[in-house]
Amino acid sequence: MDARSVTLIERNVDRAASALFAAASGYAAYSALASHFAQRLLVAEAAAAVAFAYWLCLRTLGAVQPEARRLPVPVFDVRQIEEIEPAELLLTDIYPGAPDAAEEPLVLDDILAELQPDSRVVRLFDPSAMPTPGQISARIDRHLAGGFSPAAAADASQALHDALAELRRSLS
Repeated sequence: MDARSVTLIERNVDRAASALFAAASGYAAYSALASHFAQRLLVAEAAAAVAFAYWLCLRTLGAVQPEARRLPVPVFDVRQIEEIEPAELLLTDIYPGAPDAAEEPLVLDDILAELQPDSRVVRLFDPSAMPTPGQISARIDRHLAGGFSPAAAADASQALHDALAELRRSLS
């Protein structure tokens, strides 16, 4: 960015700040003098306050001079940079030992152990094991009435521990 554009930007920022200050001053003058003067005189005095505040702020901001740079910034010469060839990417190579995913479909048919009829872990989403709407409603009503039975929760946790133990035994 050259010095002319920096100066232009700074001058426009000073003008915008002066305009905002002048608008605030005009509103304050209009509000303060509203009960004392007639409408035409009030508008004229508020406009005079805006003009004076704009002139005063613009002169004050124009009087502020930027400091000289303490550390000079050297000119960056683009020609001094050497062009570097990109290294070869390893992910672009196809290794002969890698299996092609399109050739072999992934089939999940591992059965770890024989399923027991009371197994709750394996049949978690079995549609026949899902409660009916009436059972869900009764459970909600029982919960809202405060009739929570901790024995049922203990039985369910015990069944879960038993199922996990059975799974561990089948894996080892």
